[in-house]
Amino acid sequence: MLPYEITATEAAQLLEQAQQSEKPQFILLDVRERAEIQTARVPGALWIPMGEIPSRVQELDPDTHIATMCHAGVRSMNVAVWLRDQGFEKVQSIRGGIDAWSQTVDPSVPRY
Repeated sequence: MLPYEITATEAAQLLEQAQQSEKPQFILLDVRERAEIQTARVPGALWIPMGEIPSRVQELDPDTHIATMCHAGVRSMNVAVWLRDQGFEKVQSIRGGIDAWSQTVDPSVPRY
């Protein structure tokens, strides 16, 4: 089983590969709230707010590698743990969230 956390750099590489693939095997799942999405967003990420995950879990494929992302990594870790409890074995949380993404991957993504 994969470690519970992945770095923003590793997730960015997987997202880039997925965007170039006909059958993507990776999803960047942004679990932040609407106001946060309006402030900063990663292109190509799937947005499902944390509170909606249980009612929208059917939109996710348990066989796909998923990296969850929030602001700093706490909510995304909670979602990753919950998804693993639901049988999603390939879920990881991005360590440091979108803040780490802004610092290490894409400085054009605003920090807040």
